[in-house]
Amino acid sequence: MTDSPASIAQAFVRAINRHDLDALAELMTEQHSFIDSMGNVARGREQMQAGWAAYFMMCPDYSIAVEETYGDGPAVVMLGVAEGTYTPDGKLKPENRWKTPAVFRALVEDGKVAEWRVYADNEPIRERMRKRS
Repeated sequence: MTDSPASIAQAFVRAINRHDLDALAELMTEQHSFIDSMGNVARGREQMQAGWAAYFMMCPDYSIAVEETYGDGPAVVMLGVAEGTYTPDGKLKPENRWKTPAVFRALVEDGKVAEWRVYADNEPIRERMRKRS
């Protein structure tokens, strides 16, 4: 029995929330694509594993809370919230905390996430970054 696309997408979120780079890589296809809310695209499992590592350094308490999940076929859409604390120096400061509604879309192929797309208002974190630069 194979896992459903929804369960694979949920496992991907759990790996993100644990900041588990090995689990994320294991859940990605080799040609995995990450598309952020501004339309920027990063491709390849190795590139994205490094990308997540860098993001977790910039936002060491980043997490996703999924409130609703919808799936039909290989596409899974999750509605929820992304949050974390931006840190340019490794110190978690309350004034650098942000939280924003977000939608995540996973396209699952052969039991792995082929595409992870994020729709979110990036302004909360950009504002923290501008103030701390």
